[in-house]
Amino acid sequence: MKSLTFRAVCLTSLSLLAAGCAHEEATSSNQTFFEHVSVIDGSGAAAQPNMTVIMQDGKIVSVTPDASATPPAGATIVDLTGKTMIPGLVSDHVHVGLYEGTDVGSKHFTRNVILRQLQQYERYGVTTVVALGVTRSPLFDDLRREQHAEQNPGADLFGVDQGIGVPGGAPPAAMMHVDDEQVLRPATPEAARAAVDKMASEGTDLVKIWVDTFTNGVAGKAPMPVMSPDVVKAVITRSHEHDLRVAAHIHDLHYAREMVADHADILAHGVRDTAVDAALINAMKSGGVWYIPTISLDESIYFYADNPDILSDPELTHGLSSELRNRFADAGWRKKTLADPQTAAARKAVVMNEHNLFTLYTAGVNIGFGTDSGATPLRIPGYAEHRELRLLVQAGLTPVQALTLATGQAAALMHLSDRGVLAAGKRADFVILDADPSNDIGAVDRISQVWRGGRQMSLTQ
Repeated sequence: MKSLTFRAVCLTSLSLLAAGCAHEEATSSNQTFFEHVSVIDGSGAAAQPNMTVIMQDGKIVSVTPDASATPPAGATIVDLTGKTMIPGLVSDHVHVGLYEGTDVGSKHFTRNVILRQLQQYERYGVTTVVALGVTRSPLFDDLRREQHAEQNPGADLFGVDQGIGVPGGAPPAAMMHVDDEQVLRPATPEAARAAVDKMASEGTDLVKIWVDTFTNGVAGKAPMPVMSPDVVKAVITRSHEHDLRVAAHIHDLHYAREMVADHADILAHGVRDTAVDAALINAMKSGGVWYIPTISLDESIYFYADNPDILSDPELTHGLSSELRNRFADAGWRKKTLADPQTAAARKAVVMNEHNLFTLYTAGVNIGFGTDSGATPLRIPGYAEHRELRLLVQAGLTPVQALTLATGQAAALMHLSDRGVLAAGKRADFVILDADPSNDIGAVDRISQVWRGGRQMSLTQ
């Protein structure tokens, strides 16, 4: 009996071993080896040449030197000699469904418009976006769930349900043509708490508040009403009670100081009126406050008028509607734009924003990445993110530092621990470039492939 039992155990063990081998073979055939690629992993490390990235079931299995990677039988081999892999870009500040062509208004907050914009982000290598308000439920919530489940092409979608603005103030309804369903405008602390409760019930990822005058540095421009201090405090306190963080729209140092003192968690734009000081830096660091510079926001006001030849750039072409192309080609529009006082203010804002970004970065403040793309037709989804990378480098960051803000850091701002870096266990969200951006940030334009969740995405419209 003992020998029979031993034989049965042995046969069982052999069967299990065979089953294990069969499972290993089936698993290995599902692996993809991206070989001979230079890797910028999003952690801040320099480019690593001659690497193999192994992918399976939508996730990264390992990132290892070519010499250490031995593909098992049945694995798919992709030779990426001469190419560079970076994580999919993460944009912490965008908007969706606010315009189509050159027309701005709430009528464009539709499923088709938003999905087209998410696909455009993806074609530019932006695989995750965070829409900071001016949304409408339940459509936004439905699309957010669908993108998380990868039911549609296009970037994954996170963001803010509605957001909290000011009665008669920011965000300006007359300029953006948004309706009352897209922005909540409480006038009292009680109404502010109710607004936060509503957003929390809808599953918002963050709470957004607009707190400044919206003069944007333009001399003589009439200021808009601002959010009262008691409403600000009510919004932030109630948000924290719901374990929600607050992102504040600011322009000036004065409002940045106020928001940090009131315990806002994210400054959703850069300080653009004057240089940041040690007091703000220390307060941001001690409070763990994040900063999103959005330098390209102001640059977009004059960039296309300044650079009519940009219309021949293929990198811009696939992000342009025919209406927007016609506007950029119009000499009258360019002349009017360059003469507008807002343009002069925007040029100064870009210079100050770059200065402050570099100061805060070198001081060790947490910096994310975003552009306000999608808020107006001039802030072109995806293309704005590529412009922002160039402006970060222009501000003094190295290309690898800029890319780290747009990948690992941007994901960390949103507490997205499953993406933003190329490492074992992370989502297989990555971009294959035909050149190395650590030598020239312009290489981000040379996209060969975009992968999201382990699937190669289409680069055609």
